[in-house]
Amino acid sequence: MRQAPGILHLDMDAFYASVEQVAKPSLAGKAVIVGGIGARGVVATASYEARVFGVHSAMSIGEARRRCPNAAFLSPRFSLYRQVSDTVMELLHRLSPLVEPLSLDEAFVDLEAGPHGGTLDTARVTEIAIRLRADIHAATGLTCSVGAATSKLLAKIASEADKPDGLCVVAPGTERAMLDPLPVRALPGVGPATGDVLRRAGLDTVADLAAVDESELVRLLGQAHGHGLHVLAAGLDARPVVADRDAKSVSVEDTFATDLVDRERITRELDRLSARCVERLRAAGRSGRTIVLKLRRYDFSTLTRSETLRGPTDDPTVVRETIRRLAAQVDVTGGVRLLGVGVSGLADFAQQDLFGQAVEAAAEPVEGIDDEPDPQEVRPDPVLVSWSPGQDVVHDEFGPGWVQGSGVGRVTVRFEVPGSKPGRVRTFPIADPALTAADPIPLPAESAV
Repeated sequence: MRQAPGILHLDMDAFYASVEQVAKPSLAGKAVIVGGIGARGVVATASYEARVFGVHSAMSIGEARRRCPNAAFLSPRFSLYRQVSDTVMELLHRLSPLVEPLSLDEAFVDLEAGPHGGTLDTARVTEIAIRLRADIHAATGLTCSVGAATSKLLAKIASEADKPDGLCVVAPGTERAMLDPLPVRALPGVGPATGDVLRRAGLDTVADLAAVDESELVRLLGQAHGHGLHVLAAGLDARPVVADRDAKSVSVEDTFATDLVDRERITRELDRLSARCVERLRAAGRSGRTIVLKLRRYDFSTLTRSETLRGPTDDPTVVRETIRRLAAQVDVTGGVRLLGVGVSGLADFAQQDLFGQAVEAAAEPVEGIDDEPDPQEVRPDPVLVSWSPGQDVVHDEFGPGWVQGSGVGRVTVRFEVPGSKPGRVRTFPIADPALTAADPIPLPAESAV
């Protein structure tokens, strides 16, 4: 057991939605919901102003619109989120070389491995966490919640204790006071099903779990789960902070507004997803041995098929042809609502595949991985320009702005940028040649939500 609360857990508050509130001054303090905007979309993140209406992550967009109809519904802008995440992670690396990112907006930090390691106590950790939160806000305009404790388990629980914009440092010796009153669902690995089993057994709090004999938990949940939960309930967690966690797979997927029923169209979409997957794979400097097809049918049943190659590859032709073979084995009668392509069994090198190269040489010319499929078959007619809510645009006369909405041949744009005052709104013909898509503008330092 550590003698100081040297493990820190950082969680950015409502990250995607908060970034949008900073980037779009007119949305500051308002309900913002980021996610898939189509009929089958789901909520990725909801601002705290939207959460008071019961909107939460993974909820369908349709249900979110019913609960919070006046919210701003925006498509995600992952390139901007990654930029902001990089800024936050850089600040964490100043505290320690041991930073374990869990996602774009969440990470563990082992302070004992950093420059403050020899001087840590509860007061010093609190001082470091206060400064970190101030630095993140100054650099991004965003708030975060920070927990610190002697273990990963307690640090993560502490970061949830006072959200949003919270700070909780669990002093050594006070772990039980933090854990005991919590519901069993607060422990990792306790989902709805496990929670129901424990509740029926009269085990409602972490204190209940800690008091019961381990054999009882093993009887209820099985050997591995029962033992692991008993250890966590006792507050014992020796997991180290692991820097640069290695990705186990690379994948992409798309959900379609209407079910795909044509086999040729499905093949074209899989070719496009294969190209995107290889692009991500190469960007990460990786290759993989196992090619995975994911397919969700009209009735929501989900199938996965995979094939393991002789060696790792990052060859777009090999991935594409493997996915085609896997798809040919699947019955798509009735329609397909989601397609996905993934590569696992990752390695840092690619093995030359002479068979794959022979296939490529014999096949008809194919487009490169950055090219889109035939627009006649997959994309809308170029005249029918499509704008997504929240998308960055620039107008020849009015400058940069973002799309508030579009329909019936027109698009509405609010002209404002991060750090400006709320901007004016103007409406244009949907195919106005003076209006073009643009890259996100970085968040300015010292901005505020």
